[in-house]
Amino acid sequence: MDVTELSERIRSTDPAMGLRAVGALHRLAEQVEAASVAAAREQGWTWEQIGDALGMSRQSVHAKYGK
Repeated sequence: MDVTELSERIRSTDPAMGLRAVGALHRLAEQVEAASVAAAREQGWTWEQIGDALGMSRQSVHAKYGK
């Protein structure tokens, strides 16, 4: 799904389209978060620093991405 299609879905009054757009946004956010966490770890960030940046505990971030 490209940005134009996503934008059209967000403006739609059809709940199914809106919910699919929300799903796409969630998936995109997860991908951006995972890539950003990986980059932060590669640059030496601690789990605490990453958790602070994400508004999560270091334990939560480590449990999600520490594998």
